[in-house]
Amino acid sequence: MLETSELLMMLILLLIIGGFAGITAGLLGVGGGIILVPAFYFAFEYLGYSSAYLMQICLATSLATIIITSIRSVQSHHRKGAVDWSILKEWSFSLSLGAILGLIFAAKLSSIFLMIIFGVLGVCVGLYLAVGKAEWRISKEMPKGFMKIFIAIILGFGSVLMGIGGGSFGVPMMTLYNVPIHRAIATASGFGLVIAVPSVIGFLFLDIPSEAEPPMMIGSINLLAFLVIVFMTFLTTPIGVKIAHSMNPKPLKRVFGIFVLVMALNILRKAIWI
Repeated sequence: MLETSELLMMLILLLIIGGFAGITAGLLGVGGGIILVPAFYFAFEYLGYSSAYLMQICLATSLATIIITSIRSVQSHHRKGAVDWSILKEWSFSLSLGAILGLIFAAKLSSIFLMIIFGVLGVCVGLYLAVGKAEWRISKEMPKGFMKIFIAIILGFGSVLMGIGGGSFGVPMMTLYNVPIHRAIATASGFGLVIAVPSVIGFLFLDIPSEAEPPMMIGSINLLAFLVIVFMTFLTTPIGVKIAHSMNPKPLKRVFGIFVLVMALNILRKAIWI
């Protein structure tokens, strides 16, 4: 039987995590998943729910929240005419295919391997945020044919293995292919939806052994964390947007990149010396 004090501590930690993730998403245009997965991991571990399947729970719960936040984000960006629907339609199938492949791998890999994958990819994201240049370009137009399919599958695959939406990979990728930053952010919010939906459906049917799992589980998704995070991001994302419009976000983005680096390296440290 779960003690009231344990439930209260879990609720407090989730409220803090959700508030921070929402402000960060609104301030920097970076999806909350890059914050949520390591935050979930350390919070659940602190509460004594460490297990061989803890990373699967963190990934699945993060992706479940992304479904709701992506729907809201796409609607908001669409009202401003910022979503490039042609890119979203052309890339959706391959992104979903990559997400399904990522789900299959995530279901089979141990938490240690998933932590290593998150850490390595997190370092890449952190470095890009910290030192990336807005003027960097690979091509003047988005990739087509086989290259488009390959990149989309890799993007969907990597996003599921990190428990993130399309923003952390999709925005840099599109800007490197000459898509304006605001259109890239808007379109990547749609990437998050087509990546999260098939993977979350799969995670709902992935049973986690009952020992040391957090309370209120559905498949491998923690329902309490899902509800609290969605509630808090709805409240705090507009605060981040307001702050972003009142100050220069570029230096903050670099600081956040360093923060992501620290989190990713800490996850790697945990995986290697666990």
